[in-house]
Amino acid sequence: MNHQWHYLHGEPECSGRLKAAPEDFIVREDLGFLPCGEGEHILLHIRKRGQNTQWVARELARLAGVAQRDVTWAGLKDRHAVTEQWFGVHLPGKTEPDFSSLENDDVQILARARHNKKLKTGALKGNWFELTVTELSGQEFLASRLAAIAARGVPNYFGDQRFGHHFGNLDQARAMFNGRRIKDRNKRSLYLSAARSYLFNLAASKRLAAGCGEQLLAGDCLMLAGTQSFFTLNEDNPLDDAMQARFAEGDVRISSPMWGRGRLSSEDSAAELELSALSEQEDLCQGLEANGLKQERRALLLKPLDMSWQLEQDRLRLSFWLPAGSYATSLVRELVKDEQANEDIGE
Repeated sequence: MNHQWHYLHGEPECSGRLKAAPEDFIVREDLGFLPCGEGEHILLHIRKRGQNTQWVARELARLAGVAQRDVTWAGLKDRHAVTEQWFGVHLPGKTEPDFSSLENDDVQILARARHNKKLKTGALKGNWFELTVTELSGQEFLASRLAAIAARGVPNYFGDQRFGHHFGNLDQARAMFNGRRIKDRNKRSLYLSAARSYLFNLAASKRLAAGCGEQLLAGDCLMLAGTQSFFTLNEDNPLDDAMQARFAEGDVRISSPMWGRGRLSSEDSAAELELSALSEQEDLCQGLEANGLKQERRALLLKPLDMSWQLEQDRLRLSFWLPAGSYATSLVRELVKDEQANEDIGE
């Protein structure tokens, strides 16, 4: 299964290679808070190179003498990268273990502190990215494309890694919805997430292909900037000049559905477009509903903050900040064609 999600700025005319080396993809987690200094949890700020999040978590559990479920993290980070992220270890009534044997050339503990709350998945504000794209060709197209992305953003697609190799996670989701029993709770969660993300990408791509990704439609469900709160354009919230001004100023953003139980939040033309995009995905929609997921929304477009870049011959250095749950590869795919892309996690 191969899907080409619709581009906001058109297919890139420049090509290059992302992540030729781990140092070409640097991610620094932005929790949005600091450990309070006391409590039964130890938070460790760890820099890793060439290691995935789960491996570090297993090693922390081993060194602390606790079950793997007692080691948590805010977001998964890619193995083929240099990343800085926080881990939490639950140690009620215990002294802090010696974690020093974890450290080597590829893993360093940058800081540690006590905290009074469990570090939960998604409990981060965002991530800073520093990317290097090498082997560039067609650089003459880059300047205008970079400026357009900085000004207008990119589609807020879930990255292909969410779906697994050749969309294998989506196949597993369909099999699970058709009765296959999946005992592993983490795998069940992974497959549910793949199905839901796929439906979001379909609806978002359909809207962009219809040419209305940057204009309001009757019945749109709008999200307030910087929050997960949303409201629907209807008689109580009319699509008038004041609403158009709020949209132009970035105070409200167009959203697309994260499928689940309950009534679709959009109405009129917006709902018609969304339902049309998902009309052939009844098995996935029903499967998500049967598993208890509820209707939610996600912003259609993603705008990077503090974006800057340097172009040096056949090499581009790019830095920006994205909110939690966003994918750096969604930005890069609008910038360059990357035929040798490695999968990254940007949550």
